[in-house]
Amino acid sequence: MKIIAIINHKGGTGKTTSTLNIGAGLARAEKKTLLIDIDPQSNLTEGLGLRDVKLSIYDSIKDDTALPIETISPYLDIIPSSLDLLGAEIELVSRLGRETILKRLLKTVEGKYDYVLIDCAPALGMLTVNALVAADTVMIPLEAEYFAYRGIDRLVSIISDVRKHYNENLTIGGVFITKINPRRIITEQITESIKKYFNDKLFDTSIRINVALVEAQLKGIDIFEYAPASNAAVDYANLTDEILAKI
Repeated sequence: MKIIAIINHKGGTGKTTSTLNIGAGLARAEKKTLLIDIDPQSNLTEGLGLRDVKLSIYDSIKDDTALPIETISPYLDIIPSSLDLLGAEIELVSRLGRETILKRLLKTVEGKYDYVLIDCAPALGMLTVNALVAADTVMIPLEAEYFAYRGIDRLVSIISDVRKHYNENLTIGGVFITKINPRRIITEQITESIKKYFNDKLFDTSIRINVALVEAQLKGIDIFEYAPASNAAVDYANLTDEILAKI
C-alpha cells in the first residue's frame, strides 16, 4: 500500500483537483484507491459529490474511532472532511503522540488498498505534519506562475524535518506543473526554473488549463466521467501512467 501526500503550502495550485483526478485515474487502472480529505475546506469531499457528511476524518482524529470510508466507485473510496477540522490544530496541541495520529488510524486499512492519496490543507500545520508522518512519499503540484515556488524552501525543510524526526522513509516522489497555458512564452521559462530546482523529480506530464476541470467538480464527478475527450482528461491520464511507472 503506497501512501502519497499531495501537498503545497499555497492555495490555488490545483492540489485538490489533482488528488481527485489522479485518484480517479488510478481507479480506472483498477488500482484500489483511498482518498483522504484532510483539508477543512472539504473541496475534495464536495468535488466527489459528498455534502453534509455525518462523519468525517475529524471524528476519527478526535475520538480515535473507525475511519468513515465512503465508496465512490468499485475501485475508489474516500474519507471525507468537514469544517470541524478547523479546530483540530488547537485540539491536537495537548494530545500525546499528536504527530502520528493519522498514521495509527491508517494501520486499520493496511493492505486493503494499492494507493492512498492524502489531500493536505494549504498550510504547514499539525494536520499536514500528520499526513507527512503517515506517507511514504510526497507529490507537489506547482502552478505555472513566476511565484509558484516562493516559500518552497520552507516546505522542503518541513519534509526534511519530518524525515529526520518521525518518518525516515519519506521521500519527494515527484513535482508536476499545473495550470499550463502552452501559448505563453513565460511557461517554458517557469518550467526550466522548476526543473533546475527539483531536477529529475519534475514529472514529464503537465496539466493544461481547462474549464472542464472546474465544471466536473461542480457536478461532483471526475474529469474522466465529465469530459473524457478533454485535454484535462488526457493530461491526468498521462500523469497517472507516470505515477504508476515511477511511484
